[in-house]
Amino acid sequence: MPQQRRKLAFSGKKKKDQILQKRCAKGHSKYLRSNQESNEDSDAPEKRVDHKLMEQPVTRGGRNKNLNRYNLQFIHESKKDIEEMKQEGFSLLEIITPTQREIDARYFENYDFPVRPPWTFDQSKEQLDRNEHRYFKEYVDDLLQKQRSNLKEHSIFELNLETWRQLWRVLEFSDILLIVVDVRYASLMFPPSLYDYIIHTLKKHAIVIFNKVDLVAAEAVVAWRHYFKEHYPELPVVLFASYLVRSQKGVQRSRYQRAHRQSMDGVHNIYRECQNIVQSDVDLSAWQQKIRDDMSTDQFDVEDAITKSQAEGELKIINATETTPHQHVKYNNGVLTIGCLGFPNVGKSSLINALKGRKVVSVSRTPGHTKHFQTIFLVQNVRVCDCPGLVFPSSTPKSLQVLLGSFPISQLQVPYRSLKLLAEHVSLPQLLRLHLPEEYDEWSAVAVADAWAYKRGFLTAKAARPDRYRAANHILRMCLSGQQQLIFQFYPPGYDDSRNSWSQHSDVAEVKKYQQVYNYEPDSETNEDTSSICSDSGDSCDEDSSNDETNADDDECDDQILRSRNAFRLLEDN
Repeated sequence: MPQQRRKLAFSGKKKKDQILQKRCAKGHSKYLRSNQESNEDSDAPEKRVDHKLMEQPVTRGGRNKNLNRYNLQFIHESKKDIEEMKQEGFSLLEIITPTQREIDARYFENYDFPVRPPWTFDQSKEQLDRNEHRYFKEYVDDLLQKQRSNLKEHSIFELNLETWRQLWRVLEFSDILLIVVDVRYASLMFPPSLYDYIIHTLKKHAIVIFNKVDLVAAEAVVAWRHYFKEHYPELPVVLFASYLVRSQKGVQRSRYQRAHRQSMDGVHNIYRECQNIVQSDVDLSAWQQKIRDDMSTDQFDVEDAITKSQAEGELKIINATETTPHQHVKYNNGVLTIGCLGFPNVGKSSLINALKGRKVVSVSRTPGHTKHFQTIFLVQNVRVCDCPGLVFPSSTPKSLQVLLGSFPISQLQVPYRSLKLLAEHVSLPQLLRLHLPEEYDEWSAVAVADAWAYKRGFLTAKAARPDRYRAANHILRMCLSGQQQLIFQFYPPGYDDSRNSWSQHSDVAEVKKYQQVYNYEPDSETNEDTSSICSDSGDSCDEDSSNDETNADDDECDDQILRSRNAFRLLEDN
């Protein structure tokens, strides 16, 4: 009888490799790509894939087919990029000079944005859909090829066609476009190609809204306004500052009332610019009267306002998902249509809430919170279209785009590159009162994250090591919201050489008058540690603040920030 051979051990890993080899032999592109990505020593160029962020599972019944239709969609980093970013976190910080913080529109040079391809009324909906998909695919392929050949660090931009269709729809519907930019980095939020398309191609009017002017110095706001007037002479500039629509108690309630009136001044300035454009073509007297009524009344609670308006039939919101082409008719049926455009997280929804005089659109720090455009009637003959935030194509590095709020911080795989860029612009150890950990000789992005983790008690559960990722994400969120004086900002070209002249400019007094209601002066008698976002008694609030991008409204934590630094005053509301 033949001698039996002893069976060899066959592990599960070998079984998976065997199955993978069989599938690769069949030539399926899916498994060929996964095999290529796993082979790190291969000289073949690695293919980047795009994926949707914060994708939700779809039920098998098909009831939520459009659940992930409008999600943000960007290019996913490769394993090699992730390892490089991790190693870069240990490199020493290089302090940026004031001249290096001056920036113009160079990141948008040689870049445009996708527009709706030519169409006719004779084409069916299926033909339009095929043409748009073909055009957008060719546009994205050409743009990615340009970025791979010219950039060391790839730049993110919106890859979801459905989101661009929302922009096309708003551009076609609107008579006047409001382009909202964050004044901290105004030139990085305003693509010149959008200006040329609106003014010269569509022959429409536009207004630039400088939002969050309360976070920067008055002379910087004046310098940015003159920069835009010089480079974009056909665009009027309006100052605005977002405020929280909440009722407060005691002394702080009066502060919110002043902020409400001040925001109404910004709304009134928008009305005046629209009136100059419209002239007598549309009667805006009802809108003017509404603004006067909002100015004369104090701010009230949001829930009561919504209930009252719904009962009276005043609130008119149309959530539109239709993105087919639309033939524009100027002031159709005597109605002025105002479109609201901008990058994610610049405050478009907050601006619309101020225009309406009450909260009608949910606000969040998460980029991409607004999924599709909404039509909101301010009065009978004035309506506003809120467009989702769009990341326009540019050569802006992704690490900088994270600090601009264009990419969700919660979706960052490695936050060290963005934290390093922030630490080189802002003195984090001095502002946050950090002490260099013993295991480091000099400051780096990882050292800053460890120091902040030790200070705030962000430790891992088992080994009690500093939770670097949580600490780094926490600092990035504070910078994005302008807390703890972490103001990451840029200046127009030539600002540092003319700083004295800008500080003595005649428009500085006007800007300071607009800003003074938002300046918060802490109690001089308290010696509380300013490195804490919330009060020392609000430990539970701190847990929420570290994940504030997942919350639509950061009510509890933000209330504590704006009420007082005195921890005992928080007991008055309980």
